Formats: sequence, structure tokens, C-alpha cells
Amino acid sequence: MPVPSPYAAALAAIPVREAAVEVLGSTTRYWEYGPHDRPVDLVLVHGYRGDHHGLEPIVSYLPGLHVVSPDLPGFGVSTATSRTHSIDGYVAWLAAFLDALGLTGTTLLGHSFGSIVVSHALAAGVPSPRLILVNPIAVDAMSGAGRIVLPLTRLYFRIGRALPERAAHVWLGNRLTTYGMSLMLARTRDRRLRRWIHEEHGRYFGRFSDPATLAEGYDASMSTNVIAAAPALTMPTLIVAGDVDSIAPLEGARRLAELLPDARLVVLHGVGHLIHYERPGEAAAAIRDFLGAQA
Repeated sequence: MPVPSPYAAALAAIPVREAAVEVLGSTTRYWEYGPHDRPVDLVLVHGYRGDHHGLEPIVSYLPGLHVVSPDLPGFGVSTATSRTHSIDGYVAWLAAFLDALGLTGTTLLGHSFGSIVVSHALAAGVPSPRLILVNPIAVDAMSGAGRIVLPLTRLYFRIGRALPERAAHVWLGNRLTTYGMSLMLARTRDRRLRRWIHEEHGRYFGRFSDPATLAEGYDASMSTNVIAAAPALTMPTLIVAGDVDSIAPLEGARRLAELLPDARLVVLHGVGHLIHYERPGEAAAAIRDFLGAQA
């Protein structure tokens, strides 16, 4: 029997509306949370292989804020764009998405791969008064767990690229692989929460438009990091990091905070790359404090 979400009740109390917009050839699905009679407070950009569901636990702790959360092109139920899904491609999509909804100049939040997308969008000239990075990728791909995981991941995608599309979809969406990844990422000792996290990954990590787009997204995620965009990040920035994050090690977040002229670093202890699942309340509290101080 599936484990119910520990955040379901709080999320159910927040109004939500689903919509879609055509952006650079992508039918981009997005969700609006909170009161629609006030300006949008935050635009959320999720991580690689996730979709908008991954950041909903944080949203559940932000009642009263107006939040927009899209599925990235090629992930969740958004279709791929007509461009290559490189960092430049995702940046162009984000700029066009914000423009299409009249959200240019809104505070951006990026988690994991989303932190690369939003930081490079700002570096490319997309305006934002504030920036929030959760589990930011601020080290080289071969740092931390990457030294062990990256060669295996490259082989995984090499096989996927060699297979016919239908077989590649089955291979890349294999639940056993997803479960192994989930085991590596989860840090909580709460057995019920761990089981829910594994179920959540199983539900959503296999939702991608096609194998080619998934592989392009992987190449994009390995091609750069937030540090490369740091010189352009002059706006007030909140960084929320876990001290046992094997994907985005804490030393990267510390270095990033030192490089930025106006950065606040919040370190959550005993949590890794799944702050949005394991400690969303604390992340949301930091976000509220940050937005309040900058208002």
C-alpha cells in the first residue's frame, strides 16, 4: 500500500491551478499555487529528471505566497522544445516562459540542476531582484560522489543512446535504477519518509518526453555549474545546502557564498540532496525570512 505524502494535508489547503503555454515549441505545463489576486512571489525550477511535484513539499510550507512551478521541457508532462536541450536551450526556454506569463523580474528559485538553469539565465541577462538556490550545483561534476557515479551514469546513457527509442525508454526509465539512485540520495532515518521518497521517485523519475531529450538534459547538467555564472549574480541570493550532500558537496555552496557580493548561506545538518523532501519546512522558513528581509 502506498505511503501517503506527509505534506499532503498542508498542500491541499493551498489553492492550485494547472495551465499550459507554448514556449519555443514546447507545450509547457505549469502550476500556480496560492492566492491568484496578488503578484507572483516565486518561480520554481526543479532538478534533472524531476518535475514540479518534487518542490511541492516546500510549497506546502509557503501558504499565502503566489508561486508558479513549471515542468521543464521534456520532463514531467511538458513536451520538448524545438531546440537542443543544452544549458543555452534551457536558458532561452526560461526567458521565453517568464516573458509569456509576464513574470520577467520575478524572484527565481532553482533546485539542483534548476540552480544551474536559473543562475545561467541571470548571467544571460534575465532580470530577477532576488535568487534562491536549494542544493546548488557549485562544484565540478567529478567532485564528491561524481568520481564514482559519473562513469556509471555515462555508460547508462551510452547504452540508452544505442537502443531503439522504445527500448531506450524502458532502459532509461527502469525502476531498479531509479530505486538505486533514491537509496543513494535519501539521508533521513525516518523509515516511513524514506519509503515515501522512494515511491515519489518511482512515480515521477520515469516521466520524460523521449530518450534523446533526457540524454541532452544529462549532458547539459554535466556541462557547467553555478560557479561559472557567479560573476553575474550580484542580486541578493539565498543558498540552502545540506551538510551531507554527495551530489552538491557543502564546500561548493560555501565557495559560492564567498564569491557572491550579497549571499546568505543556510546549512541544514543531517540532510543531503533531498532538502525539498526531507526538510522542506526549514527550507521554506529560510525562504520566508529571506523574502521578508528583501521586501
